[in-house]
Amino acid sequence: QVRNIAEVATAVAQGDLTQKITVDAQGEILELKTTLNKMVDQLNAFSGEVTRVAKEVGTEGTLGGQAKVEGVAGTWKELTDNVNGMAANLTLQVRNIAEVATAVAQGDLTQKITVDAQGEILELKTTLNKMVDQLNAFSGEVTRVAKEVGTEGTLGGQAKVEGVAGTWKELTDNVNQMAANLTLQVRNIAEVATAVAEGDLTQKITVDAQGEILELKTTLNKMVDQ
Repeated sequence: QVRNIAEVATAVAQGDLTQKITVDAQGEILELKTTLNKMVDQLNAFSGEVTRVAKEVGTEGTLGGQAKVEGVAGTWKELTDNVNGMAANLTLQVRNIAEVATAVAQGDLTQKITVDAQGEILELKTTLNKMVDQLNAFSGEVTRVAKEVGTEGTLGGQAKVEGVAGTWKELTDNVNQMAANLTLQVRNIAEVATAVAEGDLTQKITVDAQGEILELKTTLNKMVDQ
């Protein structure tokens, strides 16, 4: 009896939860056998549930899982609660980040990551929220310039977006170049048209132009020559 109990206790201490006490026993030895076998069952249940949740979250990327271990108490309950707390926090964080990323991909820049976070998750939250702020600034400035030039006819505007780089800087620069070119072209054409209206035929359109603006430049200059 004692040797069988010692074998199982040693196995448990070494992380082997496949052993159970099988020797016949009576009285207090039977109680000890029952208690130790129940302990092995609970440790197996605890280990299985924690492993399942860890595999779901850490390997398979399946969020929302919780370890359910009946009848645990003390340290085992505390460990189960800690694993469940970790899984729940990670679920909230990843889902909130995914919601914002999806919103941005769909052109919705009103969403921000609001979930509590620490460490590297906090760094990711800060980075993504900063990205949303920069995209909002970029979008707002480009929209403003496009509205001023294209809708209101107010020339000379330039998009000013602090801290942008890469593609966003390139896009901002392209919009500003377009607005600047259009400003120069329209103002030069307007100067010549005004001069002609006032009887001054010494002015010609000299600004660089392409496409339909070039056609307009050529037509007006030809008109001045005639």
